Amino acid sequence: MKNTFLKGLLASTLFILAFSATAQIEIKSKIIDFTSFEPVESASIYVQNSTVGTISNVDGKFVLLVPRELENDTLIISSIGYKSFKTVVKDFDATMDVILEEDIASLDEVLLIVENRPKTGNDIVLKAIEEIGENLPEQPYMMKGFLRHKEKNTTEYKWLVESAITLYDDSYASGAKKNLRINVDETRKSYDLRDVDSLFAYTAYLKKRTRNKKLRKSNLRRDTISTASLIKAIRWNDERVNGVGNLLKGRLNLVRNANDRNALFGEDILEKHQFKLDTVLVENDKKLYKIKIGKSKDFVGLNTEDIYNEGFEAEGWMYIDWETYAIKKVEYQLIAASDVQKRRSKSLFGTTLNHKLVISYLQYNDRMYPKYIYYETPKLVNAGDRSSDQVDKDGNPTQDKTEFYYNTVQEIVFTEIIEDPETLTEALTKKWDQDIFSPRPYHKEFWEDYNVLLESDEEDKLIRDLSQRVSLYKQ
Repeated sequence: MKNTFLKGLLASTLFILAFSATAQIEIKSKIIDFTSFEPVESASIYVQNSTVGTISNVDGKFVLLVPRELENDTLIISSIGYKSFKTVVKDFDATMDVILEEDIASLDEVLLIVENRPKTGNDIVLKAIEEIGENLPEQPYMMKGFLRHKEKNTTEYKWLVESAITLYDDSYASGAKKNLRINVDETRKSYDLRDVDSLFAYTAYLKKRTRNKKLRKSNLRRDTISTASLIKAIRWNDERVNGVGNLLKGRLNLVRNANDRNALFGEDILEKHQFKLDTVLVENDKKLYKIKIGKSKDFVGLNTEDIYNEGFEAEGWMYIDWETYAIKKVEYQLIAASDVQKRRSKSLFGTTLNHKLVISYLQYNDRMYPKYIYYETPKLVNAGDRSSDQVDKDGNPTQDKTEFYYNTVQEIVFTEIIEDPETLTEALTKKWDQDIFSPRPYHKEFWEDYNVLLESDEEDKLIRDLSQRVSLYKQ
């Protein structure tokens, strides 16, 4: 009896120890501006000297799971232009909002410093591009992250995918297309309620397969195309426009891929962009140049296969470290500027804003690692047949634009960095699959301790509506 009791006590003790070793501390709150009381979006929340972190959503809200062994470490909440909030992890008070105060350096004082350093926006950005190799990781690494892909028309979500992903990067010096890999580890949600009726996508798909560049949508009839064939075309279009591989390996990964021959931030950067020094801000006690991105003499293009993604002007902001010239954050938009692109954008989407990109970085061991990526673009998915009987008396199409395009958004937040050589070597021996669109089994236990990007209040409502419509559809 005594031995049984001792065995039971020992088993209970081991269970408690195991639980204590693996349990996570949940930190959840809202970040607001001290003056306006408005939410602070995209603030960084992380444990100092670790790779554990996340960002706040559009409502200023966040949730972060911190391993129990870090409970005595310092939690930092920071945002560009604000004084940082710091506390010990275990002392964080989740009952109170986190209030950040403005913190701006004096531009006049900064520019009066007598030292040999660039003074203009163009010179500062060129120096930052020159220093990328010194600021990005020089050794191979992996990162764990959470990806949310969503597509909606003006009223409701049509598609949602949420996945855990792994990114492997051989280093900045290596080419991204061959030396950067992405794997989808698990999928948490995958709802697809789009209408399958895109002759635009099918036309592009046939052009690719048959190499018939003269093929036009007007040559095709929807009733002669099987649904299965159309689905293949839609899937191909999904990967071409919104595949995570294209986002990370292509021109939109502005900083990481600046060493590519056709990079947007490559050798001819000033031919397509001009940069103006706006002010100097502060984040976490470090000064940052705030640089305005503007148009130059040449148009910007993305060179997307079989899509006219040319004829744009760039606008936005860059935030560059005062001391190291590390690029901390890029807010980048492409606006239709050429006559052809203006007509295309207004006709198809009703807007001249075609691409919106945000990339921010986290400093770890004196190197800058990607922390958050946001990419938004309209995509043709359900164009239907805009025939002559669908125009008004002035010849303008009467079909609602929301019927033939969706607004697509991809967000990635990276929450863990792995640099151990043995772990990297073992991971590379396995098969890597970057397709976020394939259905996968759901494992609840995987997600219990995995950091995700918190939905905004509006997103939460729309996602719940989408899941309800999916259930009704299945019935």
